[in-house]
Amino acid sequence: MNSIVVVEDDEKLSSLIKKYLEQQQFEVTIVSDGNQAVETILSLQPAVVVLDLMLPGKDGLTICREIRPLYAGNVLFLTASEDAMDHVAGIEMGADDFVVKPIQPRVLLARIRMLLRRSQVEPNTTAQPPTAETEEKSLQFGNLILHRARRAVELNGETVPLTTSEFDLLWLLASHPEEVLSRNQLYQSLRGFDHDGLDRSMDTKIANLRKKLGDSASLSTRIITVRGKGYLFVPDSWD
Repeated sequence: MNSIVVVEDDEKLSSLIKKYLEQQQFEVTIVSDGNQAVETILSLQPAVVVLDLMLPGKDGLTICREIRPLYAGNVLFLTASEDAMDHVAGIEMGADDFVVKPIQPRVLLARIRMLLRRSQVEPNTTAQPPTAETEEKSLQFGNLILHRARRAVELNGETVPLTTSEFDLLWLLASHPEEVLSRNQLYQSLRGFDHDGLDRSMDTKIANLRKKLGDSASLSTRIITVRGKGYLFVPDSWD
């Protein structure tokens, strides 16, 4: 049974979410105080964290930032704001998805199931037929190693903490080294729909990957932006 931690201080809303998700065979833990959230999440290591942005004690962004180094599951933010800047800030902290209040339980359930499917199924790109490299359980380029089964990344012998969606994006790019993948290809492969031309969340995830891989945005040598075309993964060397 998949476990979910819901961090929400609205008692009526959290009770509704808990009841609905338990009916869908999820194990649900409610946390109403932001100060207790980090300890609970890291202790339980749930499949999904449903996290309100505005909370007493620590806010959602702070909680997300603190758990990410030790939590590789999915983080879904609840927010009353449709402001793109709030969403960008959430993505930079490690969010995987957003649901805007007022919440429709069926919509929340659909988003949770989407995140779980994305965690369990590897990206299936239509950019090129699978190569020998993509069928392997790991990819290695010099000191950078991607472990597919564990969804883990090592760089210079150190573990790089990536979110589920960040790993999926990096695996997809690394599976097609020295090949430009358009934003539309990335959205189709990772999210199942076309890029609308406005959503910049993929760009933000690329920026996060560069930062975590020690790749300068201005002098990027590993993940390169090809203006007007997309992104290109350049391996240090092949092993």
